[in-house]
Amino acid sequence: MPFNSVFSWLIGRRMTRINDYRQNPLANQNQTFEFLVQQGSLTTYGKKYGIQAQQNISDFQKVVPLSDYGSLKPYIDASIEGQESQLWPGKTNWFAKSSGTTADRIKILPITQESLIENHYAGGKDLLSQYYANHPKRKLYNAKHLIIGGSGKIEKSEAGIFIGDLSAIIINHLPLWTELRRTPKKDIALLENWEEKLERMADSVLNENVCIIAGIPSWTLLLLKKVLKKSGKKSIGEVWPNLELYIHGGMSFQPYQDSFRDIIQIPKMNYVESYNSSEGYFGLQDQLDSKELLLLTNSQVFYEFIPMDQFNGLESSEVLTLDSIKANVDYALVISTSAGLWRYIIGDTIRFSELNPYRFIVSGRTSHFINAFGEKLIIEHAEKAISRAAQLLDVNIIDYTAAPYFHEGEVIGGHQWLIEFGEEHPDSQRFLITLDQLLKEVNADYDAKRKDNLNIGFPKLTIAPQGTFQSWLKAKGKLGGQHKVPRLMNDRRIMNEILSHC
Repeated sequence: MPFNSVFSWLIGRRMTRINDYRQNPLANQNQTFEFLVQQGSLTTYGKKYGIQAQQNISDFQKVVPLSDYGSLKPYIDASIEGQESQLWPGKTNWFAKSSGTTADRIKILPITQESLIENHYAGGKDLLSQYYANHPKRKLYNAKHLIIGGSGKIEKSEAGIFIGDLSAIIINHLPLWTELRRTPKKDIALLENWEEKLERMADSVLNENVCIIAGIPSWTLLLLKKVLKKSGKKSIGEVWPNLELYIHGGMSFQPYQDSFRDIIQIPKMNYVESYNSSEGYFGLQDQLDSKELLLLTNSQVFYEFIPMDQFNGLESSEVLTLDSIKANVDYALVISTSAGLWRYIIGDTIRFSELNPYRFIVSGRTSHFINAFGEKLIIEHAEKAISRAAQLLDVNIIDYTAAPYFHEGEVIGGHQWLIEFGEEHPDSQRFLITLDQLLKEVNADYDAKRKDNLNIGFPKLTIAPQGTFQSWLKAKGKLGGQHKVPRLMNDRRIMNEILSHC
């Protein structure tokens, strides 16, 4: 039997699991909770905070505090030193470095065997299974899968603990059937120097038969531009005529979608989103006609939700379970997982658009917004407005960030946008007028406070030379992989840092 037929059959069997996400979400969450507390009761953390097998959810919420990286760090550090059963039973051998989107903090997050197999790998297989269901008679196993990961450097401690980028951990553990189809080769994929890796990746994959690409949009676009330049072709479609699927996540695709379509130029190209991070794999796009994500309710993650209008960090008092959430409300996401993250505030905000089944969008970050003048500008608003402005003015956006400016002239302040465009730059004034109007349309608070320039002055635009954001990331030691530029900040610290690289 041909490999592709076997692969299609195997991956198709997972649709029972995916249908279960849709049909039995609350039962799945109850089962997941029971499994997690049973395991958690055997840990140092669980014994300290009273996690017990057969505990009910209400009692669990009363005794186990909300956590962030700082509160779990002592247990993570002890695990890295080789101490067992700190956050999850047994010895945790792998830890993923993650910077998230905050400026300097490097988080080192536990990756247990259970979370790797039953969450990270399972989520990827679920996504492919759903893709096959949505697009019958695919032949993805006949061609190569281009996976764009982060740094391949893996450090080994004296206690035999491995620390590295999540993508490097995943590549090191891939099953043989996956490794046979993945490109580039492991020695290139795991290179530490991102600039060298980008060059060698482009050379390595140039003549491959690529049908799938997976990676975060900003770094994927850089690789595609390099491949196109080396090939001498007019489009990626000419380089890889069998390319049909781009899997993306980790950041909004909106500002990049026109750039991808311009460079790929494959009319039937499919773009599929997932919600995965070092902390876990939480959602995938399961519909052809919608970018909303299906919540993965049976993947060893128990979810809780804090309404953002009640959010107060670790002191938040109103914390809901899945059966109590409402549609069209922004929630801070809280997770308990088989990696040993207990009631962990991940830092993302999500909004459910459907409750049967549970589908959602990632609406922003708990710490990434601009509210310097009461405008409550969140990432979702910014992405919609800036993407539409670029589309209307026929320009491509490579990267951007925004922050408030204060006390210039007669206005209290306003927003400064630092944007790196593609080859064509817009007229700055026209772009700002367009962006300003679109922000007013998507954010009523911004609209009200922009009236007559009383509270918020007209926005400012600084056009960043090409390579500015890449230069800043390199200086921060965050070049490549899952590292991202913060989109919105409520102070000027990061803005001033990036401006110094212009």
